[in-house]
Amino acid sequence: MTILLIIVGVLLIVVVGIYNKLIKLRNRFKNAFAQIDVQLKRRYDLIPNLVETAKGYLAHERQTLEAVIKARNQALSAVGQASAHPEDPSAMKKLLDAETLLGGAMGRLLVTVERYPDLKANQTMAQLMEELSSTENRIAFARQSFNDAVMFYNTQREIFPNSILAGTFAFQEAVLFEIKSEEERTAPKVSF
Repeated sequence: MTILLIIVGVLLIVVVGIYNKLIKLRNRFKNAFAQIDVQLKRRYDLIPNLVETAKGYLAHERQTLEAVIKARNQALSAVGQASAHPEDPSAMKKLLDAETLLGGAMGRLLVTVERYPDLKANQTMAQLMEELSSTENRIAFARQSFNDAVMFYNTQREIFPNSILAGTFAFQEAVLFEIKSEEERTAPKVSF
């Protein structure tokens, strides 16, 4: 009887240990997503200022400016949903799709700005572009951190015996924050 109690006790300790580890790892990737969220919101706040500064110079490029604002608003909505549930694959897919659209629209805007020397020389525009560049670097670092945390979490939930508990306690696979569009992978050439 005592041997049975010892075995049950050891199994219970192992189960609790694995469960707690999976909780810690899930919280770690959620925190990593929160860092992406902060930087994306920073970018979304910069975009309207960039568009407003460019409006006077790009009056006949209205379609490009409207596309940027529309894509920004869609991405802002998608990041809100993903922030609430970074473990939800459908919320992450919506965010990735919105980010791809925004990346394409921003690329077209930057190429358009390149054709206007007066706009490139504008002090406000130069500062906004510098802030945007800095923010993009921060987003890249946050994405890397998030993807590292997701990969470690997914690996831990898939190895035996963790996989048994992960299935039992509904620890879902987390989705990487990947760029799938070739258009977003290549940065537009812009020189100021």
